[in-house]
Amino acid sequence: MRRLQTSLFPRAEKKPDNSNLMSNSAEPTPTALSKRLASALPDNILLPHHGIAFKESMNSHWAQQESEVRPACIVRPNDVRQVCTAITILKEEYDERARQDGNKDAQGIFAVRGGGHSPVPGAATVRGGVVIDLSLLRQVTPSEDGSSVTVGAGAKWIDVSQALDKKGLAVVGGRNSAVGVGGLTLGGGLSFFSPRFGLVCNNILSYEIVLASGSVATASESTNADLWRALKGGSNNFGIVTRFTFRSFPCTKIWSGFLYMPSSQATKVLAAFYDYVNKVVSADSPSTTYDDHSAGPIVCFSYIQQLRLQAIAVNLVYTKTPEEEGNWPTCWKTSAFAPLWRLWSTCKVRTLTSATDEMNALNPPGRRQVFAALTIKNDPPTIDAAHAAYRDAITPIRRLKVKGMVWTLVLQPLLPEWARKGDPNPLGLSDSNNDPLVILSFTVNWDERKDDDFVQQTTRRVVDKIEAIAAANGAGHRYRYLNYCAKWQRPFEGYGEENWRSLQDTSRKYDPDGMFQMGCTGGFKLEV
Repeated sequence: MRRLQTSLFPRAEKKPDNSNLMSNSAEPTPTALSKRLASALPDNILLPHHGIAFKESMNSHWAQQESEVRPACIVRPNDVRQVCTAITILKEEYDERARQDGNKDAQGIFAVRGGGHSPVPGAATVRGGVVIDLSLLRQVTPSEDGSSVTVGAGAKWIDVSQALDKKGLAVVGGRNSAVGVGGLTLGGGLSFFSPRFGLVCNNILSYEIVLASGSVATASESTNADLWRALKGGSNNFGIVTRFTFRSFPCTKIWSGFLYMPSSQATKVLAAFYDYVNKVVSADSPSTTYDDHSAGPIVCFSYIQQLRLQAIAVNLVYTKTPEEEGNWPTCWKTSAFAPLWRLWSTCKVRTLTSATDEMNALNPPGRRQVFAALTIKNDPPTIDAAHAAYRDAITPIRRLKVKGMVWTLVLQPLLPEWARKGDPNPLGLSDSNNDPLVILSFTVNWDERKDDDFVQQTTRRVVDKIEAIAAANGAGHRYRYLNYCAKWQRPFEGYGEENWRSLQDTSRKYDPDGMFQMGCTGGFKLEV
């Protein structure tokens, strides 16, 4: 999942408001760059005058802010060859602008859209530029022996799980069915299977990537190994990945679901979270008390403005069928979560597709969204203070009456040993000791553009406050999970200086003119 989303209660999908795209005013004249792309790829271009098709493509973004950023044209390649053609033309444009006006005018020429699930304006689209839409590259092909799966970079996780459920297979992949494979995987990626096999990026055997030169390269442990490692958390800084090859493994059904509770249970829920995560690692040996089929707990505290209500949801997962299918797995049955009073529970044995669909249903597309994240140690005073900061922000939210706002704090464990499982990566977590960490993130959604500044400022102020408290308590950590970061955060700083420098060197090697640093918008840049 690019990000766990929850508004606690399933919401009806909100139709995107694209009034700015549906104006009756005359459509703009296609740019010279659009014309060149249309000439080279006549069957793969959408322009504003294509009407419904263009608008539907814009509306495919998950976050409403992204749908409001209108490009000059959209390129929809059917295969890697057509991606090469588009990149070759874009590189010529980039070089020409750089010659004429320097790097300043070469910025923001194009963007790349995989699943389109980022909430950051400009992450997967660019005003007046070109969008490379990979949505037609969504094939999922298991190997004959079931040990690997190739997945097109335009696939969403529902495409993967539906194909693999039928074959009794799975990959270390996303937890939300609507999230794109590409964005989550290139950002590191957390999975239900991370306790067993590590992060999503640690389980990629090879990447097919189109470089700034317009050529196709393979990145694997034996070929372009430096690029292979850099793509395991380095985002879109090296080229356009068109295909991933994942390790796969047998998997039938899993046990998963949410516990829904009133806010009066907050103190007990926080204590249960700390207790469970603390037991994951003993002082002498990692994971001696941990069942690595258990995933979570993911604890979500939400304030729902429309109902003026606070509530709690806790996601529990066990990645194999319990011995007694109607009962809770032992690891969760013996946890402090089991006896907590709850309104209802959705926990049951189900397919992986069903489990990821449940995540998606809680925060459907068409709403305005903000993310932000930080990492702390599993320290009770700091966890309590984070919850208090979340709770204190509710008063100004109520006072301003932000329409449709859902203000959610999410806590989930991150074990440094997960980063060590599978292949090496540049995230910097493998250098940490075995003390369990907590990813603390905010998922915020609301209805109206006029409230954008207030929501973003409120989220940033609360995150800054929690970071200051964590630092004072000696409970802070440098890592920032890229896929959860706000646009103002700098996740590569959290990888550590050596890893950051290595990523910069790899970028210079494979993209010496910096097209994916300056010409490509979206993602977090390496500041080369």
